Amino acid sequence: MEIPDRLIELQTAADAERDKLTGLDGQERADQWQRWFEAAAVSQAAVTQHAKDTGLKRSEVEAAVKKAVRHRDDG
Repeated sequence: MEIPDRLIELQTAADAERDKLTGLDGQERADQWQRWFEAAAVSQAAVTQHAKDTGLKRSEVEAAVKKAVRHRDDG
């Protein structure tokens, strides 16, 4: 399955926001959690729309995006 660069970019951005949660607490954590939640919501909405537009299963698109991001990080 070919994954559009935009989906990879959105997932990468969401993952980066999630990673920033490490070591935070209190209001800093709450604020960062909100940024992560919003980035993840944008990524998930794009995955859903792509699945709808292409007739693919949403779960398969999501898995392919996450796999593409992980493999890209591997290097």
